[in-house]
Amino acid sequence: MSEPEKKEEAPSEPEVSAEEEVSTTQEESVPEETVTEPEAESLEEKPEKIEAEEEGEAGEEEIEVVEEKVYTISLRHAWVVTPRGKRAPRVARDVRDFVSRHMKAEEVAMSDEINSALWSRGINKPPRKITVRAVKDKEGKVIVYPAKAA
Repeated sequence: MSEPEKKEEAPSEPEVSAEEEVSTTQEESVPEETVTEPEAESLEEKPEKIEAEEEGEAGEEEIEVVEEKVYTISLRHAWVVTPRGKRAPRVARDVRDFVSRHMKAEEVAMSDEINSALWSRGINKPPRKITVRAVKDKEGKVIVYPAKAA
């Protein structure tokens, strides 16, 4: 018993017109470097943008600063009078009320950094005190940022 002989035929290639052939060669000739450059640039830019946001510079460039103050806010009262499961929301309200009272502003916004600092240990154990930087713009709106490290 012998094995059947296999015919070795080159697979037939479909006929391609000259225009299609040119377009396929142009697509293949794109160097890989040009494809990866935008990705590399975006990766390099992201850490710089994140650092700027952490320092609060990104939001401040857009507003005109009228007044800026640094406060250390004691939050011990929330530990005493508030049930354990409601402390972090109470602390967030207390920070907003404190800044509103001291900066004489109706509208107070807290940055994400302050909010995450208040909620960092969960709803039951917010910080006992926090140092913040309040920035008031010409429209009377106050934005609360974490205090810059000295």
